[in-house]
Amino acid sequence: MGRQVIETVATELPRLKMSYEEFLDWSGDTTHAEWVDGEVIVFMPPVELHQRVIFFLASLLERFVGLHDLGVVIVAPFEMRLPDGSAREPDILFVRREHFDRRTDLRLEGPADLVMEVTSDSTAAYDRRDKFAAYQRAGVPEYWLVDPRPGKQRLEVFSLSPDGLYESLAPDSRGLQPSLVLPGFWVDPRWLRELPLPDPDDAIMEIAPDAYFAKIRAMYEARRRSPENGSPSHR
Repeated sequence: MGRQVIETVATELPRLKMSYEEFLDWSGDTTHAEWVDGEVIVFMPPVELHQRVIFFLASLLERFVGLHDLGVVIVAPFEMRLPDGSAREPDILFVRREHFDRRTDLRLEGPADLVMEVTSDSTAAYDRRDKFAAYQRAGVPEYWLVDPRPGKQRLEVFSLSPDGLYESLAPDSRGLQPSLVLPGFWVDPRWLRELPLPDPDDAIMEIAPDAYFAKIRAMYEARRRSPENGSPSHR
């Protein structure tokens, strides 16, 4: 792993001055915005490609997490309140079962175990600079930064080192991008350059074939033995 140097680029996201309490009253269930240091950062409406990539990655992550009963995957808008008091809304977050005490109906009180941000023209600098620093400072163990924009396709994963700094996690010898927080989970960066994007079920069969087919067999056996199917054990 190598230490990442973050570019300093100005961001032009709209900002509104208000207190955290005012932010809670102002924001709604579908509002995608963050509260940081007395300001609300308002995100521009996303383009279709951005949303499709989020859906694909969240579906893939949720399937893997579900197969192994590891925790929960949540997509934006959902508040992650960090120790510095800021209210962030990652595109995708994962929380381990052992950290479910951080969950409430309204927000996650503390850092997620893994965060994914899918960048766009309006958020690229913000995700790479501000959120990188915020997630590192808060102790988010793993940060995935995904850029699907045509001509700029890039997948980067940062893992928190013992000294509390993000280091880049390189792809493996096959060019696949692994996760340390979720051993066995990986993403092929080439998938993000395909349109249409791969079917999540096809992709998870590549990532975790044994667990996937074990689940299918278990579902088949459960249905075969159900009373509705006239199983001999229920006659």
